[in-house]
Amino acid sequence: MIKYIIVDDESASHDNIKDYASNLSYLSYQKSCYNAFEALEYLNKHTVDLIFLDINMPKLSGLDFLKTLSKTPKIIITTAYKEFALEGYELNIDDYLLKPFNFSRFVKAVSKVYDSLTNKSIPIQNSEVSEDSKIFIKEDKKYYQIKLKDILFIEAYGNYVKINMIDRIIVSHQSLTSFTHNLTENQFIRVHKSFIISIDKIELIEGNRILIKHHKIPIGKMYKHNVNRLIK
Repeated sequence: MIKYIIVDDESASHDNIKDYASNLSYLSYQKSCYNAFEALEYLNKHTVDLIFLDINMPKLSGLDFLKTLSKTPKIIITTAYKEFALEGYELNIDDYLLKPFNFSRFVKAVSKVYDSLTNKSIPIQNSEVSEDSKIFIKEDKKYYQIKLKDILFIEAYGNYVKINMIDRIIVSHQSLTSFTHNLTENQFIRVHKSFIISIDKIELIEGNRILIKHHKIPIGKMYKHNVNRLIK
């Protein structure tokens, strides 16, 4: 989980970020700070992985706040002022979001942080995955803890994903792409723009279909090479 705080003097910005972040199960909200001093006080007692930081705040700006930190977590600037971008990157921020930003741009920024924190760019095909690896999935206002080994396949469902499991189905408000951050490459593959499947749950591959239990999963042309790697 990526623990994050929001530092911004506008409550609407807090609401927007929290709403977007609620769709990404790997983000864990910790605190809303409405000025830099409140954030400094919190960081003196707590450790976080990521800060969503506004620039134009009273008394101490976001960039000046950054300069006071001895140990800097990942930083995503959220501001309406594009002219501070260069100075921000000179302070080693991770991304610069111009308000108002949409959900896809938010996911792109957060994904960059996720990849950096988890070293996801390092190949993990041969990594050992615990038999009991678990993740938390949000459905409505509830969080379910599930085992990765119990997932049959994940299906895009409009603005949601359907996690089809051995004993139940969970519908979560997030995109299929964002959900992939919860998965390991040696356990799951994408076989279609709308489907990610568990490799060890495959019962049969026939033509352009994969059989898992009583489900027939289509194989998309763009993803056929993923399947071919399994059978060659």
